[in-house]
Amino acid sequence: MKEVSLRSCDSYKYEEVKSQLKKLLHDLGGLEKYVKKNSTVFIKMNLVAKKLPEEMATTHPMILKIMAEQLLELGCRVIVGDSPGGPYTKASLKGVYKACGIEKVCEELNIKLNYDTSEIKVENNNGKILKYMTVIKPIVEADHVINICKLKTHAMATFTGGVKNLFGVIPGVKKAEYHFKMPEVKDFTESLVDICAFVSPTLTIMDGVVGMEGEGPTAGMPRKIGVLLASPSPYAIDVIACKLINLDPLKVPTVQRSVERNLIEKDFSDICLLGEELEDKVVKDFKIPSNKSISFLRGRVPRNIEIFINKKLAGKPVINYKECVKCGVCSRVCPPKVIEMKENGPNINLDNCIRCFCCHELCPKKAVDLKRPFIFRFL
Repeated sequence: MKEVSLRSCDSYKYEEVKSQLKKLLHDLGGLEKYVKKNSTVFIKMNLVAKKLPEEMATTHPMILKIMAEQLLELGCRVIVGDSPGGPYTKASLKGVYKACGIEKVCEELNIKLNYDTSEIKVENNNGKILKYMTVIKPIVEADHVINICKLKTHAMATFTGGVKNLFGVIPGVKKAEYHFKMPEVKDFTESLVDICAFVSPTLTIMDGVVGMEGEGPTAGMPRKIGVLLASPSPYAIDVIACKLINLDPLKVPTVQRSVERNLIEKDFSDICLLGEELEDKVVKDFKIPSNKSISFLRGRVPRNIEIFINKKLAGKPVINYKECVKCGVCSRVCPPKVIEMKENGPNINLDNCIRCFCCHELCPKKAVDLKRPFIFRFL
């Protein structure tokens, strides 16, 4: 059985987070059941971009603080980090760590923030798509990886939680290459499960105190859910999190891939919920974005026609020039390089756009909107 613990947590106040996180770990048998004393632990945060904690796009620093304190009590050497979108450099990391409130926590606890920007190519024999991948070096040098993710919806992948958070072990702009090589949601999410299986996090902790609904992972709106979750299985924790926001887990591409690989049962009968009951915590009106992949044509029309129709029906990025500050981030992070900076701002060549929505995800001003044709919404 794959155990997932669920506990209420109404705020990010120190005492409340500490109390509820301890209960989570106790439900699962205690931290020492999973983490060896005096080991090296890499805490993989969700630091998708330079966002303030109150924007709720990133893991709240209080979750990190309590988790790190628990690890320090076991004598562990703790390293905290992520590879956000954009360049994977010391300067960009420092900016993200500071904005997200992570730098302050690490200074208080005297634990290490990762500034090692070296990469390493690894073999992944069990991967379905990624037989080899390039990952950030500290992730393979640690004895344990603790995956601390955020409960959010996602404009491309529908939902981002435990599995998708580990996409952050792919260094900087190489993530954009993955989008470019795998523009279809099915292939891309297949690669996400490959990455997650390779990292094989010891524990996944999910910050659902205040999540993000709508056009996540950065342009959505904060939404209080009031929970923390923990599990040794990132696949199982995502299923429970989807149920919490009234989202059918089988409509989430990463969950679909996990089921196809027998990482979880299709009826979820192998998932055991511990702690508190789920039913009275479900947010029934959580805003779920429309998936950008139109799959109902698969196998019904020739492949080239399917690709053409999918592209026509898919959402498209549109610049909101009233909000745009012409910073050029969208142009720099665009995998196929179809965004040109002009005098009035960015110009997107939609004919060559692969609909990876990196521009939408990484715009610091939420100035990239996603527009869907009426026929898509009708269908």
